[in-house]
Amino acid sequence: MLKLAKCFATYCYIGLLPKMPGTWGSIFAIPLAWALYQLGKIPYAVAFLLVTLLGIWASKVYSESVGNEDPDEVVIDEVAGILTVFFFVKPTPLMLLLGLILFRVIDILKPPPIGLFEKIPHGVGIMVDDILAGVITGLILLSAEKFLGIS
Repeated sequence: MLKLAKCFATYCYIGLLPKMPGTWGSIFAIPLAWALYQLGKIPYAVAFLLVTLLGIWASKVYSESVGNEDPDEVVIDEVAGILTVFFFVKPTPLMLLLGLILFRVIDILKPPPIGLFEKIPHGVGIMVDDILAGVITGLILLSAEKFLGIS
């Protein structure tokens, strides 16, 4: 089970790439978000739910095995965060790029209240703060789309 948890928590070992694992996880989540979006809203939502629930399990198991509450190499949370963004806006090339950049900035800075949520124990805290960063990113992009005509 630990091998499976590690594989999933690190998003097929992408989180083990040198330097910037969260950015790598986010970059490699972009094609997944685009592909799932093409399948429709229900498959997208189901995939998001599976990534989130399995991510909670995998990140808990893996983080406990390495003795670190939030290991850098766990990037399934970035995948869930990127998927969250595209509940709000269509993943056009521009939105994919802006979503990636803005999500990473928000995820790194963790503006209030995001930082509070990463303190939730087990895998939930690992996942929830990135999902909230995805919500904030999605709302900003939706606002830019509606009020500035960016799409």
